[in-house]
Amino acid sequence: MKKSVLSLALAMALGLSLTACSSGTATQPSDSQESTAPQTQQSAAPAGNDAAESDLQYVKDKGTLVVGITNFEPMDYQDENGEWIGFDADMAKEFAESLGVNVEFSEINWDYKVMELEAKNIDCVWNGMTINDEVKAAMSVSDPYCLNAQVLVVPADKAGDFEDLTSLEGLNVAVESGSAGEDAAAALGATTVPVQKQSDTLMEVTSGTSDAAVIDLLMAGAMIGEGTNYADLTFTMNLNEAQGLDSEEYGVGFRQGSDLTEAFNDFLAEKVADGTVLEVATTYGLQDAVILE
Repeated sequence: MKKSVLSLALAMALGLSLTACSSGTATQPSDSQESTAPQTQQSAAPAGNDAAESDLQYVKDKGTLVVGITNFEPMDYQDENGEWIGFDADMAKEFAESLGVNVEFSEINWDYKVMELEAKNIDCVWNGMTINDEVKAAMSVSDPYCLNAQVLVVPADKAGDFEDLTSLEGLNVAVESGSAGEDAAAALGATTVPVQKQSDTLMEVTSGTSDAAVIDLLMAGAMIGEGTNYADLTFTMNLNEAQGLDSEEYGVGFRQGSDLTEAFNDFLAEKVADGTVLEVATTYGLQDAVILE
């Protein structure tokens, strides 16, 4: 009888101890929504990467598609009223409308685009993004919608000095940090000068702090030469051809496993078929660059 009472007392004490420990764990602060799942399960499934979670429904529920961009004319740039326009910006507005939500543009640091996406600060990266193995490993990437190449921008009065180059060794070349242009310049032996935006590379060349710049062909066509703010610049070398590479393809990046990718691909096919893509591309002089099949 005494043994039974003692056993019961010990069992009750142990139960109270376990209850106290559980309560202590449950009241710990959390950076994410409260969950009853064990901590090990929470760590194994970061927010936004759950295959069972619908990214499409998430965007529809919050009523806004947040698009990660940089200032990259003619894809994303601001007009005199501060509104984001450009081929990518206009198509993003069309895509958001097709989903029944508003669009919001968020100017990001290009180096941190994947972190911004995974943290759900943005819902997609839509900014003339070159599709490569690194991008495909970090994001769910749409079907390609545009072709591009990397070109060398130089002072127009010195263009003759750069005509027959097969290497960029000995040159200080301004590039957008984390861009395909940076990779291409480095591969050809340049001493790269990373800056935050492709437009900043042009200021580097104009001021004489860099010998040349590497930017997208599409941007070069829109931003340099006669009738632009950089009439004293021109482009010469096609870095893709110099490396024996094909033209680049642009795509839109979504979170890994996101069903927004399929929704975008369906949207893109529809807008190619009804002529919207060609119409918007023509507005920005990109009619020969967009993929229409």
